[in-house]
Amino acid sequence: MAYNERHLPGAGRRHNGQARLGRSVDQVMTRLFDICASSALLLFLAPLMIVVAALIVITNPGPIIFGHKRLGRDGRSFHCLKFRSMVTDSQERLANLLASDPEARREWERDHKLKNDPRITPIGAFLRKSSLDELPQLFNVLRGDMSLVGPRPIVMDEVRRYGRYFSHYTQVRPGITGLWQVSGRNNTTYRRRVAMDVAYSRSQSLPLNIKILLMTVPSVLLAKGSY
Repeated sequence: MAYNERHLPGAGRRHNGQARLGRSVDQVMTRLFDICASSALLLFLAPLMIVVAALIVITNPGPIIFGHKRLGRDGRSFHCLKFRSMVTDSQERLANLLASDPEARREWERDHKLKNDPRITPIGAFLRKSSLDELPQLFNVLRGDMSLVGPRPIVMDEVRRYGRYFSHYTQVRPGITGLWQVSGRNNTTYRRRVAMDVAYSRSQSLPLNIKILLMTVPSVLLAKGSY
């Protein structure tokens, strides 16, 4: 009687062990790639980041960097860094707007963002459109909070909306870019975005990350779905 390898005692355990080893090696390689690439990008983009910081201070005095609490791998919270793109009293303005504008309140409750957000400064609108506001997240990558590629970092208030899919967001580091960002960003539906994030968490690999990074360049240059 011929035996396939999977019929041999312990074969299933060996295959599982090999799969786990492969994932572990890929995770190490991905982390090394993140560290090297983010370090190189920070050095290369330092002059641009200094110019952006100066423009923020000149046009709307206040903090240069804004840190918003997000959930990362294993459900740990961290401050996701961005160049400040809003006025310094943004929370007060948001509260007043949501109290006086039912349509804006519905949009905020649905998407946790506003397409026509009155809190955004003129320079902030440019930074968001060009995705330059996300450059400080390279420091998040260096610290291990984020990866260059991964699902969108989510806020605590969104957890209940993800339901059983939330666990997929805790299995990988959130990313500066990802499948959602290269597939239309804000032009995609919430459900499709979650589907893409879940698909990524199931098939994460360094080759896939590199492919997404290459796709990010034209998406950023064309400002697809950004606002």
